[in-house]
Amino acid sequence: MSNYLDETQRQEIEALEQSFTARTEWPTWLLLIGVYASWIVVILASSWLGLWLSTALLIPIVVLWLSLQHELLHGHPTRFNTLNKVLGYAPLAVWYPYTLYRDSHLLHHRDEDLTIPGLDPESRYLNQQQWAGSSRFERGLHWLNKTIVGRFLLGAPLALWALGWEALQRLRQGQRQAWLMWLTHGTLTLLMLAFIARYSALPVWHYLALVSVPALSVAMIRSYYEHRPHPQPEQRTVINEAGWPWTWLFLNLNLHLVHHDVPKLPWYFLPRVYRARREQWQARSDGFVVQGYGRLIGRHGLKAIDSPRHPFV
Repeated sequence: MSNYLDETQRQEIEALEQSFTARTEWPTWLLLIGVYASWIVVILASSWLGLWLSTALLIPIVVLWLSLQHELLHGHPTRFNTLNKVLGYAPLAVWYPYTLYRDSHLLHHRDEDLTIPGLDPESRYLNQQQWAGSSRFERGLHWLNKTIVGRFLLGAPLALWALGWEALQRLRQGQRQAWLMWLTHGTLTLLMLAFIARYSALPVWHYLALVSVPALSVAMIRSYYEHRPHPQPEQRTVINEAGWPWTWLFLNLNLHLVHHDVPKLPWYFLPRVYRARREQWQARSDGFVVQGYGRLIGRHGLKAIDSPRHPFV
């Protein structure tokens, strides 16, 4: 729990953590069962639903799965990391092994390193040396990635390219952990794709290109402007007062400052904690507040929100 919380906030959060809902984690268990069941039902019923309706249903299911994996790696719905790993390891989104996502994301929670290239694994900024060494084409891609449209169209391909390059380097170096992780993930992914090929109307290429990649692109909208460079680390994280369906797809992670200050707080309590001290949270963020993703799309669909160059690194 963050040191920036006052005693009243701490007591309110501790009371929530002792509640029946928090102790049983029934909302997360229900969601976990629902996502798995929904995915299986759509896959098995895809011949009846049709190719494109199945696709339209699967994309939000996979987006929700990505958000649910985030909950699992933060210690929900159980206190046992190994069990959470088993619950979240299914490769419904295909590309990212659960353990890779878990380890890099937990590093991202070092608030003093937020947005810093080379330290924050989720930074979308380049340091001065990286910028000086990039080509005009690469700089253009980085500028496009700072718009919502560019982020939606280019964010996933650029992330997958970086993922593939990093994985290749680790495998070439013979890192045992990387080999075990990718062999496990690859085996499960092949089994899942075989299931899709055998029991659904979706060709494997269709699931890869038109379900998993678009789902990752939608998830990229959440991370588009979660953090900003700021001299004070405690004022680098956004509060996005988004509405439905974004809050559901992203499991309230739009209230990102609350999540960073209380990373163990489950998704279903984030809005309650924020509403209880709304003005206090906004002051805590130094006014780093966005009025929903619609506002971001309207203002920055084709206009970069800031520079790809980190301003003080």
